[in-house]
Amino acid sequence: MELSTEEKEILLKAAREAILQEFSRCDVTKIDYKAFPKLKLELGAFVTLHIDNQLRGCIGYIFTDKSLFETIVEAAKHSAFGDPRFPELSREEFDKVNIEISVLSKFEPIKSYEEIEIGKHGLLLEEGGRAVLLPQVATEQNYNRAQFLTALCHKAGLYGKYWKERMLNIKVFTANVFSEEEKGD
Repeated sequence: MELSTEEKEILLKAAREAILQEFSRCDVTKIDYKAFPKLKLELGAFVTLHIDNQLRGCIGYIFTDKSLFETIVEAAKHSAFGDPRFPELSREEFDKVNIEISVLSKFEPIKSYEEIEIGKHGLLLEEGGRAVLLPQVATEQNYNRAQFLTALCHKAGLYGKYWKERMLNIKVFTANVFSEEEKGD
């Protein structure tokens, strides 16, 4: 789904304000859903935090029953303070953090691994558990299709080459990805 520049700016501002709330008294800007109806849609989304181009947190929801706006606010807080891979974001780090948002499309099943397009598709594996890799992961890690599938298996707690034994229950999706860095903030 395409978002306007203004809608992207609203979501990025809301994510930053949601994190800032933990450090000071401020409110997340209220949203006028009549003026911005796309932000009311129930879409999966991730908020990724980077400091000096290094991952600092990433949490999201592939499925949600909340508005996109609310999902972003919640994911931003969890990325900063609830990603188990990192300590909670400090106030000093907050000023250095770059926020990236990924708004997910609908999920489509595939019949062959050949359908996976690196740089376009993210992967959702529902096989004993659930694992997801955003489209930009393959690009950032310079993965080919085999490496992307291996990484997905590892994330799901399976051994890496498990995907070679049979066709896994994988769905692909795209993501509208944007960040503060792109705006020059």
